Amino acid sequence: MTRNEPTHRMRRLGEVLRELRRRAGLSQQEAADRLNYDHRKISRIEKGQKPDYHGMRAMLDTYGVPFSQWEPYMEMYARALEKGWWTKYDLEDQGYISLEHDASKVSDFQVTYIPGLLQTPEYLRAGFARARVQRSRKWIDNQVEVRMLRQERLTANEPLRFHTIMLESALAQASEAQLRHIDKRARLDNVTVQVLTHAAGPNDGQMGPFTVLDFPAKADRSVLYVEHAAGAQHIEDPSKVKVARLTFTHLSKLALSPDESADWLGRLAAERSGTRCHRVAEEQP
Repeated sequence: MTRNEPTHRMRRLGEVLRELRRRAGLSQQEAADRLNYDHRKISRIEKGQKPDYHGMRAMLDTYGVPFSQWEPYMEMYARALEKGWWTKYDLEDQGYISLEHDASKVSDFQVTYIPGLLQTPEYLRAGFARARVQRSRKWIDNQVEVRMLRQERLTANEPLRFHTIMLESALAQASEAQLRHIDKRARLDNVTVQVLTHAAGPNDGQMGPFTVLDFPAKADRSVLYVEHAAGAQHIEDPSKVKVARLTFTHLSKLALSPDESADWLGRLAAERSGTRCHRVAEEQP
């Protein structure tokens, strides 16, 4: 994520301000005229650019919000200005971490790799070693540290609920240690792991990976997050999020149950262990 890219909190604040403006019956130009702004500034704020403190108060007043009702909006403003712990790292996360940080539940479908919340440092480093673009050791160390910090959400006092469905191919490069780590995490009450094997046949999952994030505040709409070669999309259109959620539910029914998945992963880990031992034996003089 670039340093100037709005966070989820900033985008949500912009949406709320847009809703208040529309409720007041004002166009962007009319609001700009009353606030002595250029209409393009209103547009930027509604897309996630942070307003200054006095500008925020002026907009609430202009949009007809009674002073007695300002508190939740000013709290939202204060939260939007908070710098996340991840901002000190040199990241290219497509704005995902700010979404995950605020989410209460993540439903994740992966096709080619193990989700970040379940990766071991060794798995992550091996992936960077095979990447087309070679990175500095410091950059890789930052990525590994951030990934481990993200995983702390799974064991926090108010843990993130995480449900992942992985296509069998996502586990192709997983070591025994990585598979054992997934099994350990899957034993947490707030984590559900399912494997969608090739035996399930053609399915909607072949259209690609996606993530649906839900948030604790009712005012925060769920987000469909989709990465692609040129970046990522944050989709909040309820109809599109609903389609993704139904797809996830369908894939969950096609996949092995959590218990069956644990058995499947255990057998695969045993196979990887046996292969490793065989190779070590062959290398002995």
